[in-house]
Amino acid sequence: MSAVAAPVAPAGPAVLRHRWWILAVLCLAQVTVVLDNTVLTVAVPVLTTELGASTSDVQWIINAYALVLSGLLISAGSAADRYGRRRMLLIGLVLFGAGSLAAGLATTTAQLIAARAGMGVGGALLVTATLAVAVQVFEGPARQRAIGVWAATSALGFAVGPPVGGTILAHLPWQAIFLVNVPVVLVCLVAVRLLVPESRKAATGRLDVLGVLLSTAGLTGVVWAITAGPEEGWTAPAVLAAAAAGAVLLGAFVAWEHRVADPMLDMGLFRDPRFAGAVSGVVLITFGATGALFLLTLQLQFVRGYPAWEAGLRMAPFALSIVALNLTGVAAALIRRMGRPAAVAVGMALLAVGLLVVTYTPRDGYPALLGGLLLMGAGCALANPAIVEAVLSALPPERAGAGAGVDGTMTEVGGSLGVAVLGAVLNARFAALLPAALAGAGSFPAALAAAGSERDRAVVRDAFRVALETGQTAGAAAVLAGGLVTAYLLHRARHR
Repeated sequence: MSAVAAPVAPAGPAVLRHRWWILAVLCLAQVTVVLDNTVLTVAVPVLTTELGASTSDVQWIINAYALVLSGLLISAGSAADRYGRRRMLLIGLVLFGAGSLAAGLATTTAQLIAARAGMGVGGALLVTATLAVAVQVFEGPARQRAIGVWAATSALGFAVGPPVGGTILAHLPWQAIFLVNVPVVLVCLVAVRLLVPESRKAATGRLDVLGVLLSTAGLTGVVWAITAGPEEGWTAPAVLAAAAAGAVLLGAFVAWEHRVADPMLDMGLFRDPRFAGAVSGVVLITFGATGALFLLTLQLQFVRGYPAWEAGLRMAPFALSIVALNLTGVAAALIRRMGRPAAVAVGMALLAVGLLVVTYTPRDGYPALLGGLLLMGAGCALANPAIVEAVLSALPPERAGAGAGVDGTMTEVGGSLGVAVLGAVLNARFAALLPAALAGAGSFPAALAAAGSERDRAVVRDAFRVALETGQTAGAAAVLAGGLVTAYLLHRARHR
């Protein structure tokens, strides 16, 4: 028997009275989840020394969390709609907190990898449930502003990871990076229990177990192949096998969802031009933006000479400007006035210009760099909420979890592709610019170490700078192209 969606009841007086407190709790949970994607970047030397972690171990410690999270997002969104957004939010908090505690108590790399994977399960539930709850609690213009604030906290979590991790490591053991999550989770648990109402889709159909298995395995395989490709080599047997298996499993998932009576994800949604345009836009925009921001962190560290935590700190105005424009309601008001297609186009154009400014600004001054970061922040403050709204507006509110799952999945896939592809552009250009004697060096640090004189080291540094400029320019072009294509698709869908 197919699922029957009941209309979502309007929020009651108590919910309306406390809805901004509810949003604050949702954002606290969201920023903690996103922060754990980047907070470990400064802890690699410590983990290598204290746990005896190999390069492969470190990669799995960092990637296990993102791999599990991205693989489960669609399933987590469906579970939130079916079993209750508040319930999945509470379960996600418990799993994320338990995984953080286990990671903080780990004594071996295997234990830490397993704990990080457990955190990823909780993180997938939190990413989808926080957005789904916000959609249920807010209506009209307030919903638009709430989505903007939610999207801004994601940017904040991404940006503050390295400086937060560096600050913790400067005063506490590495375990504190994970243990600090535990009191945050406890606060969120109490607040969710007291404030957040339950909401779910009225469904009588059976759980789509095969759909869950196929989507999870397929997405994990594809994302792992994209993540491992630059390091292992795109033609490595393991990478090719994972990519092929993931593609086959995702194809089987699509075929199964067309046949099953109670699909986990209704494939008919992709026939809606609004939904298809918005989802395509998520991939295109995150591809360019995430890849270019990844190269920016390399520029700040290897070209400008900042340590990782200080590079993150100097990037903070980017995230803070996004938060400020959304908290004050400026971004939401501009999106309403301009319309979503124009907001996406203008926002991505600002982001592209900002990326070019920070790429080509002189290395001996921060004001120009700051100006570029503020342009980038203004662009993201406009475009990100508009694109999330576009995804969710194509769905009825009772499918908010599914929409959040699709949005999160496309964000992860686009971001992973951006880092992989623009990283490959960087590496290819760098290899082409190196002197013949250093052609075998596989990375910038390796090439510097192999350089025999200060003149050779200057050549290596200049080659890496030019290669970064090439990659960042390609990223800016991808951002602008993605914004324009997305705006066109949304504009055409609106007129249809």
